[in-house]
Amino acid sequence: MTEQTFHRRWARYEVARLVGTAKRMVKALLALRWYLADLSTLREQVATTGTDLELEPFPQLHDKTAWTSFDAHYVYQGPWAFRHMLRARPARHVDVGSFLGYLGFFSAVVPTSFIDIRPAGLEVPGLTEEAGSVLDLPFQDGELESVSCMHVIEHIGLGRYGDTVDVAGSRAACAELSRVLAPGGNLYLSLPVGRPRICFNAHRVHSVDQVLEYLPGLELVRMDAVLDGGTWVDDCPPDKLHDADYALGLFHFTKPATT
Repeated sequence: MTEQTFHRRWARYEVARLVGTAKRMVKALLALRWYLADLSTLREQVATTGTDLELEPFPQLHDKTAWTSFDAHYVYQGPWAFRHMLRARPARHVDVGSFLGYLGFFSAVVPTSFIDIRPAGLEVPGLTEEAGSVLDLPFQDGELESVSCMHVIEHIGLGRYGDTVDVAGSRAACAELSRVLAPGGNLYLSLPVGRPRICFNAHRVHSVDQVLEYLPGLELVRMDAVLDGGTWVDDCPPDKLHDADYALGLFHFTKPATT
C-alpha cells in the first residue's frame, strides 16, 4: 500500500467515525422526545403515589430497540472456551489477556491464573492475577496444561496498550504460548481472520494459514468460527474464511506428546 493510499483510507476512516458520531447525536436528540414524555409520566406517578426515592436525571437514549445488539466475537468465544474446559477438566488453567468477564466462569470450575500487562485487581474465588506479557510469560517450558488467549495476539506490537511496536508481535506471542504449553496440553486461541492486514493501531487480521504457520509445533484439533455477519460455524472449513473481512477464528490446538 502506498503512503497516499494509506492516508486516503485514514481520511475515510475519520470521516466515517465523525459521521457515526453525528448520527448518534441526532438519534439522541430525537430520543429526548420520548425521554421527556416518560419523565413527565413518572413525575405524575410520583405526585400521585409518593415515593421515598429521589428522582435525578440519568438519561439512557440508545437502548429502546427492537433487537438486542451484541458483539458476536466476544459473546461466542467465552462459552466456546468454557465448554472445552468443562470437557477437559484441567487441574489448572491460565488465561492470557482475555476479556475479564470470562474469568469468573473459568475460575468457578478450575483454579485459574490471569496474566496481563495491565492487571485488573479482580477479587474472584479461584482466580489469581499476575502482571506479565504474552511475549514473556512467567512459566517454564511445557509447564501449562490448559491455556486460553482470546482476541489478544492481534494487538501485540501495535503500541495500543502501551507495548513496544513490533511488526512481528503476533508471531512472537504465538511462539511464547507454544513454549509454555505442556505436551498433551490444550491451547484455546481466538483472533480475527480474513484478508491479512494491519489496521494500525487497532489490530491485525490474519489468514488461517498464517495462524497455522505461527504455531508449527502444535496440532490443530479443530477450528470453529464466527463469520463476518455474526453467524457461528462449528468445525469451520478454512476455505470458508479466505474471503472474510473480519471474521473470528477459534482455534483449539494441542501439543503432541512427542515434541
